[in-house]
Amino acid sequence: MTFEPADSGPAPLPDRVPLYGPAFAADPASVYELLRRYGPVAPVELAPGIPATLVTSYEHALEVLRDADTFPKDARRWQRSVPSDCPVLPLMQYRPTANLTDGAVHDRLRQAVSESLAQVDVEALRGHVEQSAELLIDRFGAKGAADLRTQYAQTLPLLVFNRLCGVPTALGDRLVAGMSAMMDGGADAENANRDLAQAVAELVALKRREPGADVVSWLMAHPARLNDEEMAHQIVMLLGTVTEPEQNLIINTLRLLLADDRFAGDLSGGSLAVQDALDEILWSDPPIANYGITYPVKDVDFAGVRLPADQPVVVSYAAANTDPSISMGDRTGNRAHLAFSAGDHTCAAKGQARLIASVAIEKLLDRLPDMRPAVPAEELAWRTGWVHRALVELPVVFPPSQPAMPAEPAVAVRDSRFIAAPVPAGSAAPSGPPPGASAAGEPRPFWGPLARRRRGGDS
Repeated sequence: MTFEPADSGPAPLPDRVPLYGPAFAADPASVYELLRRYGPVAPVELAPGIPATLVTSYEHALEVLRDADTFPKDARRWQRSVPSDCPVLPLMQYRPTANLTDGAVHDRLRQAVSESLAQVDVEALRGHVEQSAELLIDRFGAKGAADLRTQYAQTLPLLVFNRLCGVPTALGDRLVAGMSAMMDGGADAENANRDLAQAVAELVALKRREPGADVVSWLMAHPARLNDEEMAHQIVMLLGTVTEPEQNLIINTLRLLLADDRFAGDLSGGSLAVQDALDEILWSDPPIANYGITYPVKDVDFAGVRLPADQPVVVSYAAANTDPSISMGDRTGNRAHLAFSAGDHTCAAKGQARLIASVAIEKLLDRLPDMRPAVPAEELAWRTGWVHRALVELPVVFPPSQPAMPAEPAVAVRDSRFIAAPVPAGSAAPSGPPPGASAAGEPRPFWGPLARRRRGGDS
């Protein structure tokens, strides 16, 4: 593949630009600026010795995402060319999932996932996020200080995932630990992939024995009749959607709200500031920065460059969103960003993802309106990995807050309609009926009337 830089600039450009290591994690915007000097696409390394092409142009990113014939998702031919211990292989390898397949296979899996997610009752989900947020805030509120990533944003999506998918707490911890290590892309990625596979297999076996009112059970019961292998891979996809990106969306938005003068003076101003901040983060600092990976089946002339067959073409959502050619000033309310991808592989859970983040952030700001950063924004450290945009921690301080919920023993509630939120060790348990329950204590199920199942778009 031959790249002729669109702008040679004052210094020669490297043959390939690494997207790994602390330098990229600390300042990806500068790397994207360098990559734009090559033109709409640029030569990169995803790991030492693992070449790829990164699409940095918004227009060309849409072209890739919407042309599955030229840019298919199947990684199996590429996999044969990389060593088995390649650190990015667990993240990039072929899986029969709705987001990594095309054609009739994709359509079948996508329908099963979308229709299962559509059974989630939005108001019950909102209530569960609010309750989970209260539980977590009660754990650290009286201390006057917290790390919002590890004590809040990391744990809350896990509680939501466990609830949505009917996952026992200990098993959910193993699932998330495996996914997190894979996203970081380090030396532990291969072991993490094996641990994740084992935990997912256990969950599939559990749900075959004990189906319930949860997304995994609905997937199993779908007319598409997914087998155990297909079930396992859809769970990995859902886990990757609900946990790791969600915590990054929450924490990146909180960082913006706390550090940016446009927001920091009005943290108690209600949901409008939160929605504006979410829009800005999804444009400028999306939680999944680079993905949408495709593998052309033959050499392709694209954007003035010959792309070799079977080599990864990666879409940079972050670079495309900040493409200078589409700069449009204030993007408040504009949701044409690529943070949830585009085309046939647009995230099926984007409405739920935005709802979870909105409620989690609003609840935290309601409870701790005088919260402020404990360190300057420029001193915050970022996790390595080219896929995500993820902070190591977000320390804050605030006036101590009294618990919102009385401390009572947690009660595990399981029946055919409701799975209670797993309560982390040391948390206060809620009193009264669970979120969405009737006054008489009858729990409201996560699914709603048929008409509600067909609602689409962002919540």
